Amino acid sequence: MKQGLVLDKVVLLGRTLEEYRRYFALDLEKLRGKVVLDVAAGVSSFCAEANRLGLNVTASDSIYNLPGDEIRRRCEPDLEQVTQVIGNLKTYRWVFYRSPELLRRFRERAYRAFLDDYRSGQGTRYVWGRLPKLPFRDNQFDLALVSYLLFVYEDRFDYEFHKRSLLEIMRVTRVEARLYPIVTFEARRCAYLDRLKEDPDMRHFTFEEVPTDFEFLVNSNYYLRMTMTVRRDEGTAV
Repeated sequence: MKQGLVLDKVVLLGRTLEEYRRYFALDLEKLRGKVVLDVAAGVSSFCAEANRLGLNVTASDSIYNLPGDEIRRRCEPDLEQVTQVIGNLKTYRWVFYRSPELLRRFRERAYRAFLDDYRSGQGTRYVWGRLPKLPFRDNQFDLALVSYLLFVYEDRFDYEFHKRSLLEIMRVTRVEARLYPIVTFEARRCAYLDRLKEDPDMRHFTFEEVPTDFEFLVNSNYYLRMTMTVRRDEGTAV
């Protein structure tokens, strides 16, 4: 019997810049002058908040062909569904959020900031895209971030989807990608990780599981860092 969060779909829950900073151990000052992509960003406010700070962030998601009012109608029931049950689960640590009510405030703040920015940024900062295919050029971004899609939804997305998605993310990324978390909603390390590392099609990438000081979902105090081990343009080790 499952002990973690049980979902019948990918839910639209927004995360804030502060949460992203903790998830991915981001140094925001070091992102200045970099081009960043938030993949499957949903209703997170990272793109909005980061651009207000003068950073260059683009968000991509399959919902970005919808008007803001329709996105709001979709995300509010998802937030209600999750916050009703999450407080009773043993797969979460409440050190940071303290309570489901405070968690809800983070999520509401995120999606409201997103919607405010989405109205002016749809088609520019917010670009429609659906993994495992992204509408961007090769090497377009210095850094790609993916939160709460790959690995955590192991029961919804199979190995081939993960593999194709990672190959696509690395196609559009010049330097590195960071993915968080690397555990499932059952708080166990995703079974695909070791298989991906050993897959011959992934031989050009380095996988590094990097510790962070943030843990909400139990055992989620790591993110996955992917980098190229061979330059695409030169074919030499870096």
